[in-house]
Amino acid sequence: MENRRTSAFENGLIWFGAALSIAEILTGTYFAPLGFRRGLLAILLGHLIGCVMLFLAGLIGGRVRKSAMETAKMSFGGRGALLFSVLNIVQLVGWTAIMIYDGALAVNGIRDVGSWIWCLVIGCLIVVWLLIGIKNLGKVNVVAMAALFILTVVLSFVVFGGGAALPSGGESMSFGAAVELSVAMPLSWLPLISDYTREAKKPGRATAVSAVVYGVVSCWMYVIGMGAALFTGESDIARIMVQAGLGIAGLLIIVFSTVTTTFLDAYSAGVSSESLSSKIKGKWVAIAAAVIGTAGAILFPMDDITGFLYFIGSVFAPMIAIQIADFFILKNDSSGRAFQVRNLVVWLIGFILYRLLMRVDIPVGNTLPDMVVTMLLCIAVHKLGGGKRQ
Repeated sequence: MENRRTSAFENGLIWFGAALSIAEILTGTYFAPLGFRRGLLAILLGHLIGCVMLFLAGLIGGRVRKSAMETAKMSFGGRGALLFSVLNIVQLVGWTAIMIYDGALAVNGIRDVGSWIWCLVIGCLIVVWLLIGIKNLGKVNVVAMAALFILTVVLSFVVFGGGAALPSGGESMSFGAAVELSVAMPLSWLPLISDYTREAKKPGRATAVSAVVYGVVSCWMYVIGMGAALFTGESDIARIMVQAGLGIAGLLIIVFSTVTTTFLDAYSAGVSSESLSSKIKGKWVAIAAAVIGTAGAILFPMDDITGFLYFIGSVFAPMIAIQIADFFILKNDSSGRAFQVRNLVVWLIGFILYRLLMRVDIPVGNTLPDMVVTMLLCIAVHKLGGGKRQ
């Protein structure tokens, strides 16, 4: 939507803001039953898997200077990739609604004026961010991120300054399921990252910085959530902030972390829409996504997002596996074709396999096995077909 090249530092700020979110902290609370050591291991292992995939996805878009959904055309054909563009827009609008819902619910715990009012406040700020534009957010983002960083450090001291962890109260999820829940968050950004790395001055460096910054900060958010549940016995972050006397500072953490993260979802919904038709203006679709997301957050309850995260994984894990195989190994480009039927069939198999693997407890989760099998199948089908595009 804009042409100025971004620096690695600017990309790092974008992904710092993406990771700094209440949704990630809340997801971290689910790890508490594993205990701190096993929970931390699951968080680190899952993020390592997810962020390697995030890096490879961003590198593809950065090298060819195309958005995430434009790069999908290289593996699935011009029309075949429209399926993923539509699914991506749907998941981005869903994420926009979830993030606004979580943020409004949390901030209302600090200043009770009605969650729907906070939904409107957060939604309006997201629209302001979109109108400013991602290339013009440099100074605004530096100030916002510096303040959020300081306040989040304070929150960390509050959570972990209470002494020994409380008894975990039994294991409600397996280690493999916890790893998968850790993989799921970086995986949800796979169909977005190229929207930003495509504009980088140095794509390789910017992609590496993006993946590392996101991975480190996302782990931090998960650990804060897990630590809150283990060390304070409280999973309501707003209540912890109130008890710690953070008050307005806590309110600012929640509001601006929600805005900086959700802005990316709405922005990428606009970028993805441009792959559907050259007549579509991405900025206005992004604003529409923010408005629809705000309405959804006001009207519908969105307390448990685990099913949503697993759905995202089942759609986009096999998609990016095929793109990685096509781009880095097979050197294929099917963007000139309407449909790349072979890869669409392989994707469908990968999608079904992911859903089946969800029933099996695998120590490394089911995303990594699904992606490995999908990549091998993609390569095998290509070789059996004599390397011809079908």
